[in-house]
Amino acid sequence: MVGIITTGNIPRSFWEGMNRWWGREYAKWPKLHAQIFEVVNSKKKYEEDGELTGLGLAAIKPEAAPISFDSELQGTITRYTHVTYALGVMASLEEQEDCLYEEVSRKRTSALAFSMETTRQIVAANFFNRGFDANYVYGDGSCAFVSDHATVDGTQSNVLNPAADASEAALEDLCIMVMTAKNSRGHPIVLQPMDIIIHPQLRFEMRRILGSEYRSGTADNDDNAIKALGIFGKEPIVNPYLTDTDAFFIKTNCPNGWKYMERRAMTFDRDNDFDTKNIKFASTMRFVVGQSDFRGGYASAGA
Repeated sequence: MVGIITTGNIPRSFWEGMNRWWGREYAKWPKLHAQIFEVVNSKKKYEEDGELTGLGLAAIKPEAAPISFDSELQGTITRYTHVTYALGVMASLEEQEDCLYEEVSRKRTSALAFSMETTRQIVAANFFNRGFDANYVYGDGSCAFVSDHATVDGTQSNVLNPAADASEAALEDLCIMVMTAKNSRGHPIVLQPMDIIIHPQLRFEMRRILGSEYRSGTADNDDNAIKALGIFGKEPIVNPYLTDTDAFFIKTNCPNGWKYMERRAMTFDRDNDFDTKNIKFASTMRFVVGQSDFRGGYASAGA
């Protein structure tokens, strides 16, 4: 059989005198998906979010003339289809009985939990890792970050074009894009930048950009406008599961933007095989990650 831990897998665990076993117990990253995405519970195989485009502008009504009427339209439909993720570990009866070290045989559920949580964070981060990839599209037929999202009024962008590395100027340009965003009918909306999501490699550079009282990387005594205006009220969210080291992302206050939709939380089960008496531990979870409104986030892919 494949994937069964027998007495031959960890032979030293049957010898006395081992000082310490290591490799499982590391400090864990927080549940970053809950900081970045709107977490939504689901009770169905899939969920759909639909856009309502709103109405056009009011027209001048001449005296005694009829009112102009407009019609609201259905916009993009985004489907969230849940995916099941599962992992198990199986050990022979003899391995469980004869192993001399509890941290080897009795604490495999902690290793299983670590692997499951890491899987969840990687899947969530892949929303950003694939965010510029045209092979991964959402309700409007475009990837998460692109310059031509289709709307009733034409196309709109949520990405710096051309892309730029993290800098004071690039961050300001992206913030301006957020604050001048429009709805599908082309009307200005109140959209504000909330959080920055970065790879650990950008942490120090972003601290210099956001933390300096004066303009970063220049001899000017001008204010650092981003800091002076208090646009970002907290430190960036550092996500080690991002694969692009120079891309950076801004989460906005847009409702129905980035979503983590959970069908079933992570669960753990234990059982014994009757014929072999092998001991089984397994964990499963069902969820999906995506976006409904592209205005939920803006990004630069880096130069």
